[in-house]
Amino acid sequence: MTSRWQAEKSAVAGTARVMSQMGLVTGTSGNVSVRFSPSETGEPLMAVTPAATAYSTMQADDIVVTDFEVDPIDSDLTPSSESLMHVAIYRARPDVGAVIHTHSVYSSVLAVSGLDIPPVLDEVIVNIGGAIRVSEYGFPGSDALAENVTDALGDRKAAIIANHGAVGVGKTLEEALQICALVERVSEIFVHATAMGQIIHLPAEAVEAEMAIYRMRNPDIGGTE
Repeated sequence: MTSRWQAEKSAVAGTARVMSQMGLVTGTSGNVSVRFSPSETGEPLMAVTPAATAYSTMQADDIVVTDFEVDPIDSDLTPSSESLMHVAIYRARPDVGAVIHTHSVYSSVLAVSGLDIPPVLDEVIVNIGGAIRVSEYGFPGSDALAENVTDALGDRKAAIIANHGAVGVGKTLEEALQICALVERVSEIFVHATAMGQIIHLPAEAVEAEMAIYRMRNPDIGGTE
């Protein structure tokens, strides 16, 4: 194992513990990964959380390094059951360096209700790139789920996974974690606002201006309204 591998594994484990502290996951739910290419081969690899391991006590030695066929390279542990989703996102989005899947409460409420989060808060457009869409349903761990989530994500930084949870992406683990925290906050606001019976969308000109900011900050992925 190289020092680069160990550093990536430590970063993933640390992110997993923070997610648990933030209430974005409970027990062994959710998953985290980071993409990296070791200099000795140049082939893309993924350091990903293992299946059935508590996030609150996750350590670097628990993290599994796999290739993009999800074959473990350095561990006898089983990689996350949603590893196919992570790889599908990395393949579709060369700009993405980290993927985080959460089971947080309010985003899961929207996952069950099937409600997209429309353009209602400025920070969603600027940071995520548009409405947060709910994917089509796919069975956990399946190719269908991986494809459906990747489609819902598009060129944005977050999506809600139908009847399941949410996913956030970023160039780094830190950015992906910030996106997931934002998704949960916005989901909570949207659930409460929906219960009040009225949702006021941002003006079209505001959405257009904020999309321009998103594209400027993310020239390698653009963005859609």
